[in-house]
Amino acid sequence: MLALRDLNEAYINGEWTGSSDGGLFDVVDPATGSLIGQVANCRAEDAEQAIAAADAAFPAWAAMPAGERAKMLRTIGDLLVENADDLAALLTAENGKPLAEAKGEIQYGASYFHWFAEECTRIYGDIVPMQPNGTQILIRRVPVGVCAVITPWNFPNAMLARKMAAALGAGCTLVAKPAEDTPLSALALATLAEQAGVPKGVVNIVTSSHAAEVGETFTKSPLVKKLSFTGSTRVGRLLYAQSAPTMKRLSMELGGNAPFIVFDDADLDAAADGLMLAKFRNNGQTCVCANRVFVQASVVGEFSAKVQERVRNLVVGRGTEDGVTVGPLINRAAFEKVQSLVADATQAGATVLEGGQGHPAGDLFFSPTVLANVEPSMAVAAEEIFGPVLPILTFENEDEVIKEANNTEFGLAAYVYTQDHQRIWRLGETLEYGMIGTNTGVVSNAAAPFGGVKQSGFGREGSKYGLDDYLEIKCQHIGGLG
Repeated sequence: MLALRDLNEAYINGEWTGSSDGGLFDVVDPATGSLIGQVANCRAEDAEQAIAAADAAFPAWAAMPAGERAKMLRTIGDLLVENADDLAALLTAENGKPLAEAKGEIQYGASYFHWFAEECTRIYGDIVPMQPNGTQILIRRVPVGVCAVITPWNFPNAMLARKMAAALGAGCTLVAKPAEDTPLSALALATLAEQAGVPKGVVNIVTSSHAAEVGETFTKSPLVKKLSFTGSTRVGRLLYAQSAPTMKRLSMELGGNAPFIVFDDADLDAAADGLMLAKFRNNGQTCVCANRVFVQASVVGEFSAKVQERVRNLVVGRGTEDGVTVGPLINRAAFEKVQSLVADATQAGATVLEGGQGHPAGDLFFSPTVLANVEPSMAVAAEEIFGPVLPILTFENEDEVIKEANNTEFGLAAYVYTQDHQRIWRLGETLEYGMIGTNTGVVSNAAAPFGGVKQSGFGREGSKYGLDDYLEIKCQHIGGLG
């Protein structure tokens, strides 16, 4: 793969290229503030060139036998695994997450290429039984065409891998714009696609700090048939509106406000362990993070003590240091948001049990924080935190907590800990979320459909359903056969 210093150009039509105006933007290590490198700062003209390349490459790629595409996907997955150490170091440098987490992300990204290498060979159609008029109905599932994808900074390898593997497997070509904070992992993935033999124009990476300009180019282009976006609900709504004139296929994985519900019959140690995964993975900077921790009043003291003990054992520092479990926030705006949410909560009556302030490890480090006496009306419970802050709320009974858990515009992920199997089934029906982790703090897996409801978006990634958003249904009526 390319050395770090070489990842400084966009990848368009199988060529490494600068931006049309020669512009560059900085990529900075959030742990140290040091400059990692500079990357081509593409403009609308460059995005249009990438779209045109993807459009030109589409017919041959779509016509390629699925087994041939599958071989390339499998090879990309294998290359991710083989280069996991280098890719993880790159990811930690631009994102800040601990190296062990970064390695886990690379493996997770690889799992999608391996998964869709299998699924893409099973894109079946149907033949409807002969109709009375002697007509046979033939149904095909065909690729939608050029797909534009916009990916976030919090999982710069895996979020692109999840979209890219499905799109390529379905027979679509791809134009991707990675987040400006973390473009290097996307460029590295392009090098692996190149090594795997993916033809020119099939994969294009448009790096840019001009997010609105490139995004609008994607939405307005009649050549782009589908847009997939992972990011904030605010930006998702904007892209949704911009895509209306060209009637694009859309899939949106947007914001979350995940409840983590602990009933008094739960295994409290297992619940506390699951909460550490659901809350502090990537320093709380994930869309499926536990955002509101609801604990039944009869066990809130005992559970809070178990959580505090585990939080004290978290190690804050640079992701490259041994034993570190919590890295920096991605940028100054993220730090200030977390700081503001904690200040607002404490002023409104919440109690800081652990943390509550910046950490001496560096300017963008925030101490893992536990807040008690949190009320649903507080901003820390109403907004997506995206940081290492764990607010604890209490509830008395099941009906109350279901109502409060659903009292949000978001509906991405929820978590429930209980040993009551009847309750497990009831909450599976009544919680208004696309994904529910029951007695587990992990809801992400290549075999499972990932996505939300309400203002958390629509469409699903991964699983056997993950190809659906990249395929159209074509119906052919063949007469004169009777």
